[in-house]
Formats: sequence, structure tokens, C-alpha cells
Amino acid sequence: MARTGLFNLEKHFAFYGAYHSNPINIAIHTLFVWPIFFSALLILYFVPPFFNIPNFEFSLFGYDVALVWNPGFAIAFVYSVSYARLDLKAGSLAALLCIICWVASCFVAGLLGFCLAWKVVLVIQLVCWTGQFIGHGVFEVLMSLSGSEGFHSIVREKFEADIKAWQENKQQLLS
Repeated sequence: MARTGLFNLEKHFAFYGAYHSNPINIAIHTLFVWPIFFSALLILYFVPPFFNIPNFEFSLFGYDVALVWNPGFAIAFVYSVSYARLDLKAGSLAALLCIICWVASCFVAGLLGFCLAWKVVLVIQLVCWTGQFIGHGVFEVLMSLSGSEGFHSIVREKFEADIKAWQENKQQLLS
């Protein structure tokens, strides 16, 4: 049974790919997505661990770091594996960035403590999400002013045609 509407994951990914293939949007995401991810892991550092597994502790730049096996680790791990499975080369880089964000969040959380860390998280989240929304809004305005208002629909049609061709090819292979 083909999924439609909200549950059509291929359509969502095609739209996302079409919308985020512009260099301005790529720059916006490069600048803001990783700090959002990092700060989410930073606040999750303070969530109790899943299991009673000892922390992995080491020294970094003369500071003690405790890697905690909690929801922050689980999220970083799931994202890492997901990125690597999507594309081995580019996905491995993204997986490495996820792990670096997790280790860095453990390091920063240990330095700041909860009372200061949540304030840092709040600032990062507010600044980065605001940047995302403003950046996308500016991009939309620029697209409209440049006479490219049909860009998204043209690209979306192309992605949908590519998906249809891929599905037909997959169906032929299964037959």
C-alpha cells in the first residue's frame, strides 16, 4: 500500500531536498543546525543515564571529562548510524560531527554545571532557531523579488518525477 500525505516519507525528503539545495539555505543550515544539535546534547547531559554503566572519564586540555551513557549519547549514536547508512562518505563525516558534538557537550557540561549550562543552551537555541527562521524568510523574499517564485514548484516536480522513476525502476527489478 502506497503511503500518501503526511506519511509519504519519500515526498517529504524530496521536498526537503528541493528546498534545501540552494547555497543560501545550505549555508544557513551549516551555520545553525550543528549548534542546535550540540546544545540539545548539552542539556541532555544532565538527564540520568539509562543503565548503571560507569562513565568513561578522561582528561582533555587539563580538564576532566565524563562521557555519560544517557539520552544524549543515544541520540548522537542513532543520528551517527543513520547518517552513515544514508551515505557512507558524507554520512561518516556527519556521524563524526555527531560524536564530536556529544563529546564536546559532555566536556562543556562538566565545565559549566547545570545552572550555567541551561542558560547557554537557551541562548544557543534562541539565536540559532531565530537565524534559521529569519534566514529562510530572507531566502523566500529574495526568491520572490528575483522572479523565481516558481523555483520551488519546478524543483519539487523534478524531485517527484525522479522519485516516480526510481519507484518504477524498483518495481521492475522486483518483477
